[in-house]
Amino acid sequence: FIYFSLLGSSSSEVMRKFKCVNLSTRQLNIRNLVNYEKQQVPTDAIMFVTTGGIRICVSTNQKWVQAAIKRIDERCAAKPK
Repeated sequence: FIYFSLLGSSSSEVMRKFKCVNLSTRQLNIRNLVNYEKQQVPTDAIMFVTTGGIRICVSTNQKWVQAAIKRIDERCAAKPK
């Protein structure tokens, strides 16, 4: 019988440690983006996740960013549950 104690920690807290500090000014290839997360703290940003699992933070006020978000949302909605 082995007993593990995980006091004061949860796996969801560990996963949400990624925060945008530096923002990329480059336009990314929308086809390589699979997910995104909106963030207000410490700066207003969108964190895109690429097919390779890389997280890239960009400013929300770029035109291509809104197009990329729309494309990802449409792709997710089209997938069967």
